[in-house]
Amino acid sequence: MLSIKDKILKLVRAHGRGSRVYTPKDFLSMGSRAAVDQGLTRLVKDGVLRRVGRGLYDWPRHSDVLDGPAPTNLNAVVDALKRRFDIDVVPSNLAAANAMGLTHAVPTRVEYLTTRKVRDVKVGSRKVRLVPAGTALAPWLNTPAAPVVQALFWLHDHHHQIDDDAIVSIRKKASPDARRVLDRDMHSLPGWAIPHARHIVENRATGV
Repeated sequence: MLSIKDKILKLVRAHGRGSRVYTPKDFLSMGSRAAVDQGLTRLVKDGVLRRVGRGLYDWPRHSDVLDGPAPTNLNAVVDALKRRFDIDVVPSNLAAANAMGLTHAVPTRVEYLTTRKVRDVKVGSRKVRLVPAGTALAPWLNTPAAPVVQALFWLHDHHHQIDDDAIVSIRKKASPDARRVLDRDMHSLPGWAIPHARHIVENRATGV
């Protein structure tokens, strides 16, 4: 019979190096929390797994450039946090605005929006800030329309006046699925955002 340590290692190897970050919750089907913690601790001591943050582990790939373990994949960290806390997590509103072509600015810190408050996470020398999205934005985070709605919120917070050029830019970048969800759930938006969302969906200028 395989030990908890061997079961953990078997699952980790099935995913491959550097592709996934794990939390103890990922292995609880194999045994008790104490047994899982002990197995993870042994794998870290053996140099197989790397502890990349509080309760976060990976099987690092080798970097020829660094001649050592490659940095932890932050997207994999976010996926692990989603599983651990059962939350939705998306990049910040600024990142969404950049993706929608509204600004050339890029986030200077690693920040994500979440459906509820959880503790910030430190991964190596990087701090991952986890900011509650708020009641108006949180329901959109697990939908294809999230970046579109986030971009509208960013415009409203930073420019107040949302012009036709901004709506055209969002419309060009918005996926068909995003427009479909936006059309279906438009009534859930704040009042100020509904006219702009309608113009995105209907493919016309705002006139606002």
